[in-house]
Amino acid sequence: MSNSFGATSTTDEVLRGVDLRGKRVLVTGVSAGLGIETARALAAHGAEVIGAARDLSKAQAATEQVRAQAMNGGSLHLVQLDLASLASVRRCADGLLAAGKSFDVIIANAGVMACPKGATVDGFETQFGTNHLGHFVLVNRIASLLRPGSRLVNLSSAGHRYADVDLEDPNFEHSPYAEFIAYGRSKTANVLFAVEFDRRHKASGVRATAVHPGGIRTELSRHLTPEVLEKLIAEINASQPKGAAPFSYKSIPQGAATSLWAACVADADAIGGRYCEDCHVAEVASAPGLRSGAQPYALDPQRARALWQKSEELVDERF
Repeated sequence: MSNSFGATSTTDEVLRGVDLRGKRVLVTGVSAGLGIETARALAAHGAEVIGAARDLSKAQAATEQVRAQAMNGGSLHLVQLDLASLASVRRCADGLLAAGKSFDVIIANAGVMACPKGATVDGFETQFGTNHLGHFVLVNRIASLLRPGSRLVNLSSAGHRYADVDLEDPNFEHSPYAEFIAYGRSKTANVLFAVEFDRRHKASGVRATAVHPGGIRTELSRHLTPEVLEKLIAEINASQPKGAAPFSYKSIPQGAATSLWAACVADADAIGGRYCEDCHVAEVASAPGLRSGAQPYALDPQRARALWQKSEELVDERF
């Protein structure tokens, strides 16, 4: 596994010299930000990219650069997917299954962040329902399309350090709603899903990991006021080790680099069931805080199995 990449590495640097011709990749959330850049870099290196988005007209316009920069047989095909509706998720999965074409990588990139309290079409708290349950159903329904040697990359966040999942009250029915606690629960769920998916599938050569892209200015933060962002950055800086550099935003190509490193470059055994950031496998954090590393609860295999079981109960489907 290459150790030459880090926090400032870009997608083009990570994939330099990588030939993805013949590879087929599903990327969710290709209508903005990291999803567009992820799809662009993959198609530019020859991959056939299936891009999923809720608003296809928006995605079509937003991904013009992806098609323009596709090379060596690279391409982009869009499919409709609303992760906040399990009916939409199942339609998308059914369409992919009917096509019968295998995948080498799934990058579960789409998500929402720190939004006001709300519910999905199916009544789940918006962030948990969209970020975790939507992807949980989609990925598990199309798991048979993953070839041996393929990978699942779940986009998590340092935000997982805000909160562990709450299996007794996932929808805030018995506790007061807080935007970042809900976000933290959903991002912890993304890691735990990767941990358990990896355990279940590694014997067949399919591995799963979770990644933190870093702090990036994208549409994801549209619910955050400048005052909230300023407070968040101050909190991050206050939690970092003495003498460490202050927080700085990554560019979008830098933010998407860890996803592509984990999907196409890193050693599968090294990342399987782990949490990655800045193009390397993160250490398990020994203290609370938002700066770096994975909280132990996000990598707990028993917690991962419990979340899987709870998720199956919530969506009324067994995998």
